[in-house]
Amino acid sequence: MTRYSSAELARGAAGALIGIAVAGATAKVVPGGPETLPFIVAPMGAAAVLLFAVPASPLAQPWPVVGGNTISTLVGLTAYWLVDDVLLAGAVGVGAAIGVMMLLRCLHPPGGACALLAATATPVIDEQGIAFVVLPVAVNTVALLLVAIAVNNLTGRRYPHRAPTKTPPSPAAAELGLGAADIESAMARLSQRLDVLPEDVVALVQDAEAHALDRRLGSVPVQRIMHTDVATVRPFESIYRARTVIVQRKVKTLPVVDDEGHVVGIVSIIDLFTRDLVELEPVETIMIRDVTTIPAATPVAELVPAMTQDGFKVVPVVDDQDRIVGIVTRGDLIAVLHRALLEDRPA
Repeated sequence: MTRYSSAELARGAAGALIGIAVAGATAKVVPGGPETLPFIVAPMGAAAVLLFAVPASPLAQPWPVVGGNTISTLVGLTAYWLVDDVLLAGAVGVGAAIGVMMLLRCLHPPGGACALLAATATPVIDEQGIAFVVLPVAVNTVALLLVAIAVNNLTGRRYPHRAPTKTPPSPAAAELGLGAADIESAMARLSQRLDVLPEDVVALVQDAEAHALDRRLGSVPVQRIMHTDVATVRPFESIYRARTVIVQRKVKTLPVVDDEGHVVGIVSIIDLFTRDLVELEPVETIMIRDVTTIPAATPVAELVPAMTQDGFKVVPVVDDQDRIVGIVTRGDLIAVLHRALLEDRPA
């Protein structure tokens, strides 16, 4: 069983308390039906478990909740009307309700209880007839659902559940082409289908990859792998000067810094040698101004998304005052990842 946090425990217990109270009170004030009609039905307790304890479950989403409860109640009533034996009516009602819910993609476990309740109708339910689907079942269900939407979202849990935002795949996943379709195919091959969305599994795999990478490299700061002998130019220096520095220092990229050493731009060998430029013009006329820098104490693991997903080939490293103290290239990152793989390999 899952170990729940204190926030999840509070959300589940308090949410169910509020939800059941509101659902019952709402049905109690809605006119219609005999005085002895229950203002809340037992399946709402099971629905509350799903809505407040496991709101990300496919079984707890709005359509399964509303459709599952109301349609199953109607199916159960139909079984009650068509089958004379109460035991057989209950069996037919629940079995048919499950089939209909699966067919309409609104499978909701409390729906089975709604079907059984309706199929074995008490005299008061019989008197209410088809209106029992609306009052109290639909009224209870909608009120409980609205409370679940409010409680979950106000306590930091997004509901209705949506698949995580798609992020660029990791290098390993990109190499394999791993995606939601692959996960769904694997899930379909299991002897029992998992009640989770393929997109959620992809997000889980990506998070596990990030965790593993952080575990291997999280203790290694960027300053351990950066080059400290950095060739730089000033914004006012000429393009001719920048070309000369690139050739002499045998580098492909030059950070452009101001008098205090703050990075204000960057120029590359492509910028300088593949365009017809006036050599006496200042570097600031062609430099890229939107430059991403990284603090020297940053874990190396955080460089991976910047260089693999964002496409950066070099990243300037800065100190606490945002002054340049080094530079990290994609080759440096590959080297440290290679060492980590070698250290992980069994002897």
